[in-house]
Amino acid sequence: MPHRLAGRKLGRASDHRLHMLDNLAVAVLRYEKVKTTEAKAKEVRGIVDHMITVAKQGGLPARRTLAAEMPQEPLIVDKLMGELATKYAERSSGYTRIIRIGQRLGDAAPLVQIELV
Repeated sequence: MPHRLAGRKLGRASDHRLHMLDNLAVAVLRYEKVKTTEAKAKEVRGIVDHMITVAKQGGLPARRTLAAEMPQEPLIVDKLMGELATKYAERSSGYTRIIRIGQRLGDAAPLVQIELV
């Protein structure tokens, strides 16, 4: 029995899955609203919440941690450390909201919109 297995595989190899989720997390932080499938949204909300929590700590170690997680996105790191950290200063968690918007036409996959609260 598959006990204590965390995370969804999403039908991809592990390196592809991790890169895809990182790219989706950056898209959520950049546009603050993204349409995707329900499984992907449920996986990426933990990544986004973690990034915002690290940004709220402030300081150089937090900036370096975020820069290591997103090496190609210095503007997103600046947005996290400045705008989003001050926006969610009072909130302890739950920075994302998932709203169901229907089904995809091709394969009837459940589509959702993940957005920052």
